[in-house]
Amino acid sequence: LASLAVQPGERVRAGQPVAVIEAMKMEFEVHAEQGGRVVAVLAEPGAVVQEGQALLAIDVSEDPSEGPGLDDREVHAHKATALDPAHIRPDLAEVLQRHAVTLDAQRPEAVARRHAKGHRTARENVADFLDEGSFIEYGALALASQRGRLKEAELIVRSPADGLVAGLGTVNAAQFGEQAARCMVLAYDYTVFAGTQGIVNHKKTDRMLHLALQRQLPLILWAEGGGGRPNDEYPGVSLLDNMTFLGLARLSGQAPTVAIVNGRCFAGNAALAGCCDVIIATRDTTIGMAGPAMIEGGGLGRFTPEEVGPVSMQAPNGVIDIVVEDEADAVRVAQQYIGYFQGALPACGSGGSGGEAACADQRLLRHAVPDKRTRVYDVRHIINTLCDTGSVLELRRDFAPGMVTALARLDGRPVGLVANDPRHLGGAIDAPGADKAARFMQLCDAYDLPLVVLCDTPGFMVGPEAEKTATVRHFSRMFLAAASLTVPYFTVVLRKGYGLGAQAMTAGSLLAPDFTVSWPTGEFGPMGFEGAVRLGFGKQLEAIADPVQRQQVFDGLVAAAYQKGKALNMAAHLELDDVIDPADTRRWLLRGLASMPAPLPRAGRKRPFVDAW
Repeated sequence: LASLAVQPGERVRAGQPVAVIEAMKMEFEVHAEQGGRVVAVLAEPGAVVQEGQALLAIDVSEDPSEGPGLDDREVHAHKATALDPAHIRPDLAEVLQRHAVTLDAQRPEAVARRHAKGHRTARENVADFLDEGSFIEYGALALASQRGRLKEAELIVRSPADGLVAGLGTVNAAQFGEQAARCMVLAYDYTVFAGTQGIVNHKKTDRMLHLALQRQLPLILWAEGGGGRPNDEYPGVSLLDNMTFLGLARLSGQAPTVAIVNGRCFAGNAALAGCCDVIIATRDTTIGMAGPAMIEGGGLGRFTPEEVGPVSMQAPNGVIDIVVEDEADAVRVAQQYIGYFQGALPACGSGGSGGEAACADQRLLRHAVPDKRTRVYDVRHIINTLCDTGSVLELRRDFAPGMVTALARLDGRPVGLVANDPRHLGGAIDAPGADKAARFMQLCDAYDLPLVVLCDTPGFMVGPEAEKTATVRHFSRMFLAAASLTVPYFTVVLRKGYGLGAQAMTAGSLLAPDFTVSWPTGEFGPMGFEGAVRLGFGKQLEAIADPVQRQQVFDGLVAAAYQKGKALNMAAHLELDDVIDPADTRRWLLRGLASMPAPLPRAGRKRPFVDAW
């Protein structure tokens, strides 16, 4: 018995605390079961008492809760104190203060410096990206591992959250529901030690990546920062035993991952960005596997950060998937990108025929390919006409421009779209284009997005200069990637379908896709008609001395080859599923999508990973 709260002669009410018992170093209040006057104390403080043992004798006939006009001085009744919900205890006040100093409102100078550069803070980006009120932050009270250099009070001010804002939230929940909208965010804070990776924020990152993998949560990473932090204190030597990079790599193929970069992104921060499915970067971004200090330290010269890996370099070479104007635009695009993997939007009321509210007038497609078979056109015009209005998001536009890869919607359903652009090399597939298409196929298959392919290619690029780019290996990636696909695959041939290039665009064979249809402008053959005539009739043509007559014979042979290889003749030989009115393309695709079974429930990842390249 630790203590008694009443003495003989005092009155108590039912439920009033009358004693405190200590057991296993914990204190338990004992409450009066009935009201009355205390007649005797049956156990003294300090005594050992047993379960069920009586502590007080109470005369219940004098219950103070019964009868009027009792003297408050006489009645020692327990009165419950009304709780003030606004009251803050000292221990809670300390916690609230520690949280407050991590927020932008408590860091006006750091925020002002950020805004002066035209940039936003990490917390502003996270708040803009996530649905309002959905963010739950993890590790907000983390401090940098520099206690030998700085006192705790200074660490609290200088290293809020150890430079990494991390947690869970939802995005696009109003469109797709809470379950589909859940995601994880990791945002390096450039106002804290230039967004570098410290020991504690590595630990935080590892914790978050483990949760993301366990729950298959999409990840959005703001990767601005300078890589490893050299002045953190740790008992080891190299810090190369951290699990951060392995953790993010393990998430590949399990859930969509997006890196957003603004400003400078070097070393470890760049490596994490490179592990993500896509990189969205603002125009003033520079990305590199080493910053100027490391480059100079390696004896490789002196460079400004902007010379290491600017957007003008990293977009055309394929590192950056989407270039945006600023951080607000990056957030908007990231929300759109994640949406393709969250499900279908409500149909636009087109009933599968493409109403005006859903898309452009589909009859325009009848005129999209010029009458003259050698005249170029913009395949993006076809894509934007075919798909839901405003739904197309192109990836890696500046890289391998002859191959277009984009995410889009057809009557609200997300699809991946691959197309040849005849404005570049006549639509021929070069090594970068093959890499771009193969990697995009992996991305779509990993997350169950059907593939729509618009084919117009004279084949693979050939010749000594092409072979210098290792075309044999790069081209074959398209066949290997297509052979492993499990998602629906639909091919529409717009014009040219020649040789191995056409087979690569049709998943390895004209009859490999779920359907292969052609527009009336389609033309097919093992190689281009002109080349086939020159190869097959070279001696006959050389024997014609008159150049005018030779050209006439050549043109006639080409015309005959075209008649043989045109789409209608292909369909007659069942090498195509049909030749269609271009205005019916959207209807064909929608019916094809509707006829496919729903993806099977996931049991882990479909693919080992999505290739970084």
